[in-house]
Amino acid sequence: MDNFLITVNNQEIPVTKTEAENMDCIAVNDTNFHLLYKHQGYKVEVLQSDFLAKTLKISVNGNIYDVAIEDEYDLQVKKMGLLATTAVKVNEIKAPMPGLIIDILVKAGQAVTEGTPLLVLSAMKMENVILSQGEGVVKNIAVKKDDAVEKGQLIIEME
Repeated sequence: MDNFLITVNNQEIPVTKTEAENMDCIAVNDTNFHLLYKHQGYKVEVLQSDFLAKTLKISVNGNIYDVAIEDEYDLQVKKMGLLATTAVKVNEIKAPMPGLIIDILVKAGQAVTEGTPLLVLSAMKMENVILSQGEGVVKNIAVKKDDAVEKGQLIIEME
């Protein structure tokens, strides 16, 4: 039996395929529908949709709802933990190219996450902000402002 988990504004509602098929819904146009459910009529308008992500923003009788739909496959993947993400731990930050250290944006002992700006490296007349590729704590900064670095040179040690 096919089951769906529909999340409406963070409230989960399990729905069977039979229940979904038994909803009386008529398309008025591409984005507007008239829904009859349990002897009550609803005016439904699709405001935004992302079919790949299986999400919608809808208006039901003028009230706006964020809707996410998970099918049997999505539920099985979630149950198996295949969507779980793990944080990447970074041990070393190396210069991606030769250049000059323009600014250092972190200090020893500072905790960083993925995407945290670490330093500014000038290379080929361009300033490049070097971002952390994972998480960690800055253990040692092996360079200082105005130092010239070579490609692959250690610039920050993490723990």
